[in-house]
Amino acid sequence: MADKILQCKDCGAEFVFTEGEQEFYREKGFENDPVRCPACRKAKKQQRRQRDNYHD
Repeated sequence: MADKILQCKDCGAEFVFTEGEQEFYREKGFENDPVRCPACRKAKKQQRRQRDNYHD
């Protein structure tokens, strides 16, 4: 297994999906590769947390 170069669906930047990350995803049972770069994933999580906290 080798590192993969993927393109973020939000910002369009290329990012590396490393062998270690691929192994982690497989161990967690995830079948799909990530669609967002780490920065956009972090921003998306923050948006969800803010939205969820707003509704509490």
